[in-house]
Amino acid sequence: MPIEAELKARVRDVEGVRRRLRALAAARIEVYRDTYYDGPDRRLTSEGRELRVRSIERGGEQTVLLTYKEPAVDTESGSKPEHETRADSAEALDAMLTGLGFEPLVAFEKHCANHAFTADGRECLATLVTVPELDGTFIEVETIVSDEDLDAGLGTVRRVLMELGIEEGDLTTEQYTDAVMERRR
Repeated sequence: MPIEAELKARVRDVEGVRRRLRALAAARIEVYRDTYYDGPDRRLTSEGRELRVRSIERGGEQTVLLTYKEPAVDTESGSKPEHETRADSAEALDAMLTGLGFEPLVAFEKHCANHAFTADGRECLATLVTVPELDGTFIEVETIVSDEDLDAGLGTVRRVLMELGIEEGDLTTEQYTDAVMERRR
Protein backbone atom coordinates (compact mmCIF):
# COMPACT_ATOMS: atom_id res chain seq x y z
CA MET A 1 0.00 0.00 0.00
CA PRO A 2 1.42 3.42 -0.92
CA ILE A 3 2.21 5.65 2.07
CA GLU A 4 2.89 9.34 1.80
CA ALA A 5 5.97 9.72 4.03
CA GLU A 6 5.71 13.41 4.79
CA LEU A 7 6.94 15.99 7.24
CA LYS A 8 5.66 19.54 7.50
CA ALA A 9 7.27 22.55 9.11
CA ARG A 10 6.84 26.27 9.59
CA VAL A 11 9.39 28.25 7.59
CA ARG A 12 11.24 31.07 9.30
CA ASP A 13 13.65 31.98 6.46
CA VAL A 14 11.34 31.85 3.44
CA GLU A 15 13.80 33.38 0.97
CA GLY A 16 16.64 31.11 2.12
CA VAL A 17 14.50 27.99 1.77
CA ARG A 18 13.16 29.18 -1.60
CA ARG A 19 16.73 29.72 -2.85
CA ARG A 20 17.82 26.24 -1.71
CA LEU A 21 14.75 24.67 -3.32
CA ARG A 22 15.45 26.40 -6.64
CA ALA A 23 18.92 24.84 -6.58
CA LEU A 24 17.24 21.42 -6.43
CA ALA A 25 14.51 21.97 -9.05
CA ALA A 26 12.44 24.66 -10.76
CA ALA A 27 9.23 25.64 -9.02
CA ARG A 28 5.84 24.63 -10.38
CA ILE A 29 3.40 27.28 -9.12
CA GLU A 30 -0.09 25.96 -8.41
CA VAL A 31 -3.22 26.88 -6.49
CA TYR A 32 -5.00 24.02 -4.73
CA ARG A 33 -8.69 24.37 -3.92
CA ASP A 34 -9.38 21.65 -1.38
CA THR A 35 -12.71 20.47 -0.01
CA TYR A 36 -12.70 17.86 2.74
CA TYR A 37 -15.77 15.72 3.31
CA ASP A 38 -17.13 13.73 6.21
CA GLY A 39 -20.40 12.18 7.30
CA PRO A 40 -22.77 13.98 9.64
CA ASP A 41 -21.36 11.84 12.49
CA ARG A 42 -17.77 12.99 11.66
CA ARG A 43 -16.69 9.36 11.67
CA LEU A 44 -13.87 9.84 9.13
CA THR A 45 -12.36 12.68 11.13
CA SER A 46 -12.67 10.84 14.44
CA GLU A 47 -10.88 7.83 12.93
CA GLY A 48 -8.09 9.95 11.41
CA ARG A 49 -9.25 9.37 7.84
CA GLU A 50 -9.63 12.01 5.14
CA LEU A 51 -11.74 12.31 2.00
CA ARG A 52 -10.73 15.22 -0.22
CA VAL A 53 -11.57 16.73 -3.58
CA ARG A 54 -8.71 18.89 -4.86
CA SER A 55 -8.79 21.17 -7.88
CA ILE A 56 -5.28 22.16 -8.98
CA GLU A 57 -4.90 25.25 -11.15
CA ARG A 58 -1.69 25.91 -13.03
CA GLY A 59 -1.25 28.18 -16.02
CA GLY A 60 -4.94 28.17 -16.93
CA GLU A 61 -5.16 24.35 -16.75
CA GLN A 62 -7.13 22.47 -14.11
CA THR A 63 -6.65 18.98 -12.67
CA VAL A 64 -9.15 17.41 -10.28
CA LEU A 65 -8.16 14.69 -7.79
CA LEU A 66 -10.19 12.56 -5.41
CA THR A 67 -8.08 11.46 -2.44
CA TYR A 68 -8.76 9.07 0.41
CA LYS A 69 -6.24 8.94 3.27
CA GLU A 70 -6.27 6.16 5.83
CA PRO A 71 -5.37 6.75 9.50
CA ALA A 72 -1.75 7.64 10.22
CA VAL A 73 0.70 4.74 10.38
CA ASP A 74 3.33 6.90 12.08
CA THR A 75 2.17 9.18 14.89
CA GLU A 76 5.31 11.34 14.97
CA SER A 77 5.01 12.41 11.32
CA GLY A 78 1.32 11.77 10.70
CA SER A 79 2.23 9.84 7.51
CA LYS A 80 -0.80 8.11 6.02
CA PRO A 81 -1.56 5.53 3.34
CA GLU A 82 -3.00 7.50 0.43
CA HIS A 83 -5.21 6.52 -2.50
CA GLU A 84 -5.76 9.05 -5.27
CA THR A 85 -7.35 9.22 -8.70
CA ARG A 86 -8.05 11.88 -11.30
CA ALA A 87 -11.54 13.03 -12.14
CA ASP A 88 -13.03 15.31 -14.76
CA SER A 89 -15.12 17.51 -12.50
CA ALA A 90 -14.99 18.70 -8.90
CA GLU A 91 -18.70 19.53 -9.19
CA ALA A 92 -19.55 15.96 -10.24
CA LEU A 93 -17.51 14.57 -7.34
CA ASP A 94 -19.30 16.93 -4.95
CA ALA A 95 -22.68 15.73 -6.27
CA MET A 96 -21.65 12.08 -5.85
CA LEU A 97 -20.23 12.52 -2.36
CA THR A 98 -23.15 14.59 -1.05
CA GLY A 99 -25.56 12.13 -2.71
CA LEU A 100 -23.87 9.36 -0.73
CA GLY A 101 -24.44 11.27 2.51
CA PHE A 102 -21.11 13.04 2.91
CA GLU A 103 -21.03 16.77 3.51
CA PRO A 104 -18.31 19.38 3.07
CA LEU A 105 -16.37 19.71 6.32
CA VAL A 106 -14.09 22.56 5.26
CA ALA A 107 -12.89 24.13 2.00
CA PHE A 108 -9.87 26.40 1.53
CA GLU A 109 -7.07 27.41 -0.85
CA LYS A 110 -3.39 26.56 -0.70
CA HIS A 111 -0.88 28.53 -2.76
CA CYS A 112 1.95 26.15 -3.60
CA ALA A 113 5.42 26.23 -5.13
CA ASN A 114 6.20 22.58 -5.88
CA HIS A 115 9.74 21.33 -6.44
CA ALA A 116 10.16 17.73 -7.66
CA PHE A 117 13.61 16.14 -7.31
CA THR A 118 15.41 12.94 -6.35
CA ALA A 119 17.08 12.40 -2.98
CA ASP A 120 18.65 9.12 -1.85
CA GLY A 121 17.29 7.55 -5.04
CA ARG A 122 13.71 8.52 -4.10
CA GLU A 123 11.33 10.79 -5.97
CA CYS A 124 10.58 13.65 -3.59
CA LEU A 125 8.29 16.64 -3.65
CA ALA A 126 8.99 19.74 -1.58
CA THR A 127 6.19 22.28 -1.46
CA LEU A 128 6.30 25.80 -0.07
CA VAL A 129 2.75 26.53 1.06
CA THR A 130 0.78 29.57 2.07
CA VAL A 131 -2.85 29.37 3.07
CA PRO A 132 -4.39 32.86 2.78
CA GLU A 133 -6.36 32.36 5.99
CA LEU A 134 -3.31 31.33 8.04
CA ASP A 135 -0.23 33.23 9.13
CA GLY A 136 3.17 32.23 7.83
CA THR A 137 4.66 29.90 5.26
CA PHE A 138 4.93 26.14 5.54
CA ILE A 139 7.04 23.53 3.81
CA GLU A 140 6.00 19.96 3.15
CA VAL A 141 8.47 17.35 1.94
CA GLU A 142 7.17 13.96 0.90
CA THR A 143 8.04 10.74 -0.85
CA ILE A 144 5.82 7.74 -1.53
CA VAL A 145 6.97 4.55 0.19
CA SER A 146 5.77 1.07 1.11
CA ASP A 147 4.99 0.16 4.71
CA GLU A 148 8.32 -1.58 5.24
CA ASP A 149 10.21 1.41 3.79
CA LEU A 150 8.51 4.13 5.89
CA ASP A 151 11.37 4.73 8.33
CA ALA A 152 13.96 5.07 5.56
CA GLY A 153 11.64 7.34 3.57
CA LEU A 154 11.05 9.58 6.56
CA GLY A 155 14.82 9.65 7.09
CA THR A 156 15.27 11.00 3.57
CA VAL A 157 12.52 13.58 4.09
CA ARG A 158 14.04 14.71 7.40
CA ARG A 159 17.50 15.02 5.83
CA VAL A 160 16.12 17.12 2.96
CA LEU A 161 14.36 19.43 5.39
CA MET A 162 17.53 19.91 7.44
CA GLU A 163 19.52 20.66 4.25
CA LEU A 164 16.90 23.28 3.37
CA GLY A 165 17.56 24.99 6.71
CA ILE A 166 14.55 23.68 8.62
CA GLU A 167 15.24 22.86 12.26
CA GLU A 168 13.68 20.04 14.26
CA GLY A 169 11.72 22.55 16.37
CA ASP A 170 10.03 23.92 13.24
CA LEU A 171 8.31 20.59 12.46
CA THR A 172 4.56 20.44 13.01
CA THR A 173 1.80 17.86 12.66
CA GLU A 174 -0.94 20.51 12.75
CA GLN A 175 -3.30 19.98 9.84
CA TYR A 176 -4.43 22.84 7.62
CA THR A 177 -8.02 21.67 7.99
CA ASP A 178 -7.90 22.06 11.78
CA ALA A 179 -6.08 25.41 11.61
CA VAL A 180 -8.51 26.86 9.07
CA MET A 181 -11.58 25.66 11.01
CA GLU A 182 -10.10 27.11 14.21
CA ARG A 183 -9.41 30.45 12.49
CA ARG A 184 -13.00 30.61 11.24
CA ARG A 185 -14.50 30.06 14.70
